[in-house]
Amino acid sequence: MSAPVLSILILAAMFLLATVLPLNMGALAFVGAFLLGSVVLGISTSDILANFPGGLFLTIVGVTYLFAIAQNNGTIDLLVRGAVRLVGNRVALIPWVMFAITALITSVGALSPAAVAIIAPIALSFAGKHKISPLLMGMMVIHGAQAGGFSPIAVYGVTVNGLIAKTELAASPMAIFLASFIFNLVVAAVLFIVLGGSKLLSSKAGRIVEQAAESRMKVSVGARAAGVTLQGSGSDIPPSGVSAKGTTGGSSAAGEAGVSSAGARATVPQLVTILGLISLAVISLGFKVDVGFVSITIAIILALVSPAAQKGAVNKISWSTVLLICGMLTFVGVLEEAGTIKFVSDGVANLGLPLLAALLICYIGGIVSAFASSTAILAALIPLAVPFLAAGEIGAVGVIAALAVSATIVDVSPFSTNGALVLANAPDGVDKERFYKQILTYSGIVVVAGPAIAWLVMVVPGWM
Repeated sequence: MSAPVLSILILAAMFLLATVLPLNMGALAFVGAFLLGSVVLGISTSDILANFPGGLFLTIVGVTYLFAIAQNNGTIDLLVRGAVRLVGNRVALIPWVMFAITALITSVGALSPAAVAIIAPIALSFAGKHKISPLLMGMMVIHGAQAGGFSPIAVYGVTVNGLIAKTELAASPMAIFLASFIFNLVVAAVLFIVLGGSKLLSSKAGRIVEQAAESRMKVSVGARAAGVTLQGSGSDIPPSGVSAKGTTGGSSAAGEAGVSSAGARATVPQLVTILGLISLAVISLGFKVDVGFVSITIAIILALVSPAAQKGAVNKISWSTVLLICGMLTFVGVLEEAGTIKFVSDGVANLGLPLLAALLICYIGGIVSAFASSTAILAALIPLAVPFLAAGEIGAVGVIAALAVSATIVDVSPFSTNGALVLANAPDGVDKERFYKQILTYSGIVVVAGPAIAWLVMVVPGWM
């Protein structure tokens, strides 16, 4: 059996094991890289480790460490409360506020499951109180998280752009970010109309909106204190410790944090944190400085400003996601040594139909990602598609954007972390079995139609 074929079988086995069993695919990838490289290819372990993505490691650690401190000192709660106050008594705006704040959180570096874990309990609480469709509210949160997920300083964005930077393909980080943002925004608008959002235009909420936000915030802070929101997505199961209503057995300190976070005025550490997040975007994007170094520098500054807020922040770094991404990219480097990437790309190119090949790649990404880690899918498929795209027969940016959207929009599935979090936070009075079937039906529609629409909108125009 040739090395490329054997490596594909190993990759398939890794995805199968990570899907069926609660195993981190990054750990499996390190084992696969070692066995394939050392045993089959005869590569030294030092050469295998040369593929370890040190820069991406620093970026993920830096941004999640910074975000953990922002959670601990109540800055994220402050932003959510501020957004809720903008609603006033207009119930129809509540789903859009949840979409926007979740997009903001992921765009500044939070992992998608972390953002959903923060906002979903709040959003679904509003849904129960104001007779908003829980499916609408839950999906608005998930699509908001995915809308901001490909910003140049977000984990998805950094991963994809880092892979492209190692090739000769034209890179366009903002194009990929905007493609994902606009796609998810349009989907959210369609959902809003179909699921009765227009009927909310005549509803009024009054002060109860802000009161509900502050009450629910205590639960959210307690969950985060237990380490819920920054658990990684390696196994794609709901974070441990979350009950069916999204609560945990948080400590009394967590409860005090919740009470404190409901205060009306921003503290000095919170203002410094907001300034730090703005600085991260300006310095990283405006001056092209490495995101990892900038984020960890700002995190240390915040830790010095408020030592108490950084307590436990290191433990909230998404280590499982760090393991997942670093393991997968190390394995991909060994795949390149084995000739697998060229082998697969040649097979795709030999189809003779670039558009069909691009559609096939999008569907593979969408279907597999509905059950496995989206980050792992992106890390595996983009390098496999690079040689095919390098032929220049089809627009590389459009294909990568379509693949990025296809692999992440299906996270609405109840089998993914995001979908499971929404299901777990179903409001009181909702039939959870019926809610599960609604989410499953919607995710089925997304898996079938999402990749095709992304391909039609992002790939076809660049080929014509």
